[in-house]
Amino acid sequence: MLNKYPLWKYLLILLVLALGLLYAFPNLYPDDPALQLSTQKATSVVDEQALLRATSALSKANIELKEAELTSAGGTLRFNSGEDQLAAKPVVAAVLGDDFVTALNLVPTTPDWLSSLGAGPAKLGLDLRGGVHFLLEVDTPAALKQKLEVSASEMKASLRKSRVRYRSVDIEDGVLSIRFLQEVDLSLAENLLKDEFPDYRYGTHQDEAEFYLDISFTEASKKEIESYALQQNLTTLRNRVNELGVAEPLVQRQGSNRIVVELPGVQDTAAAKRIIGATANLEFHLEAGLDDSGSDIETLTFRDGSGRTARLERDLIITGDSVSDASSSFDENGQPQVNISLDSKGGKQMSKVTRSAVGRNMGVVFIEHKSRSRFVENEEGKMEEVRRSYSEKGIISLATIQTTLGNSFRITGLDSPRESSELALLLRAGALAAPIYFVEERTIGPSLGAENIQLGVSSAQIGLLVVMLFMLVYYKVFGIFANVSLALNIILLMACMSIMGATLTLPGIAGIVLTMGMAVDANVLIFSRIKEELASGVGSQQAIHSGFNRAFTTILDANITTLLVAVILFAVGTGPVKGFAVTLSLGILTSMFTAIVVTRAQVNLVYGGRKNKKLYI
Repeated sequence: MLNKYPLWKYLLILLVLALGLLYAFPNLYPDDPALQLSTQKATSVVDEQALLRATSALSKANIELKEAELTSAGGTLRFNSGEDQLAAKPVVAAVLGDDFVTALNLVPTTPDWLSSLGAGPAKLGLDLRGGVHFLLEVDTPAALKQKLEVSASEMKASLRKSRVRYRSVDIEDGVLSIRFLQEVDLSLAENLLKDEFPDYRYGTHQDEAEFYLDISFTEASKKEIESYALQQNLTTLRNRVNELGVAEPLVQRQGSNRIVVELPGVQDTAAAKRIIGATANLEFHLEAGLDDSGSDIETLTFRDGSGRTARLERDLIITGDSVSDASSSFDENGQPQVNISLDSKGGKQMSKVTRSAVGRNMGVVFIEHKSRSRFVENEEGKMEEVRRSYSEKGIISLATIQTTLGNSFRITGLDSPRESSELALLLRAGALAAPIYFVEERTIGPSLGAENIQLGVSSAQIGLLVVMLFMLVYYKVFGIFANVSLALNIILLMACMSIMGATLTLPGIAGIVLTMGMAVDANVLIFSRIKEELASGVGSQQAIHSGFNRAFTTILDANITTLLVAVILFAVGTGPVKGFAVTLSLGILTSMFTAIVVTRAQVNLVYGGRKNKKLYI
């Protein structure tokens, strides 16, 4: 019989629509603006006392607090509005001090029963107040200094290998100075190093009875190092963002030494800030002998807080740049560890050094370049953030070399599984070629975001209302079918975005409006075909059957063509363009389902299998 669905097909449609309603429902619960509190070190936690200090400071500042709670990630302060959130940040940061990270955040309010089913709201883009914006500055002078320090170790090894005697090696103001007692040693060293390190500028001078070889970068090599540092940091930051699992992130260069990072839909911005901003790297040094002293020896403290110290040689074995892979696990005693794999160059260097150092201790040094922030009152009486950069070095482990090490080994002595997993993530994502500092951290202002949402939603509502009125007036009962399908299409689209974790941006709202038009267009084609069949004298049942079947090919061609364009936009576009492409692609799929399947199901329920039934179309 014409225009009849079997029972299983109706049940399947109802199941799809029910799931769509379920996963679209969390979008009715907007996120709360909040401050995420965490400590600078992964080994510490935010306690009740710190939370009490923050809430007391907010109370004195007359900032209304919605809720304060301790979580596994630290502490969370919820607010009723974005204005209160932004006003609270300098107050909380000032009272907690440098030991804590205070980051802007959005906390979900989805009911627990929905969250337990894996349902959550669609993420909003930065233009809709759903993310965080970081402006980072690359410390290019530090990159030059790091390169010079690495070269200094290589030059000293070359001089020792050639048995050229020197007294000391110092680095100051971008110049590496090697001191000699004999002029003949100076001449030999200059000729040797010019051949092995041709990218440097060489000069000599004499101070009383001592001779100096001054080595510095050429302008070309300096620009090359600075460019490499910026590009390497871009790559590393992209890898770190990918490790965070952020949807549609933006990491791009700005100017000569700055990088913009935008993370739409991030829930734990404190963790994002800690991982993105961490300029952590590893260095491997041999422990100095008891009789060794001088400028080639450095005394460092262990990171475990025990107060222990160790004397290490300044000469590097390898750095974290040689790490090709890293993973966290537990050793045979249940203690956290990081399993490290080196590249071929790093493996050869590690094997070369440890082969002659069996029985000696090797120290693993963890280096962090940080910036300390404090809020001071400016001339206008407003709180202003002032940053100062500094570096921290600490020994993770000091272990005896039992045998020659190769491309794979492990690091123990870590304080917690969290610390080992973060260290593995940073090493796996790649080391930063130069320190980076946070110049700016913000969300898109709540007023702008709220205005964008209001305008976007208003435009969609107006468009939806006009289209529904037209369909109702022009197609009567069939217009009702189309309007129901159109509403269900929007619900299914939001459900798909929520399930996939896609980010909704302002261009994405434009994609929803376009999807509404395409869904209606499909129904217009079907209904127009049915009218044509009725006008030619065909019976009502045959007209319905022919209308849907004959319009299907046209609808399919039009939607596939649009889908191909959306896929191309997604492949080559970035940021808002990609957001528009995602929304449009999902909308095409949901609109075809609702316009063809759901509308047909409604028509079949009302008119299917009934002879000489008049069609109100």
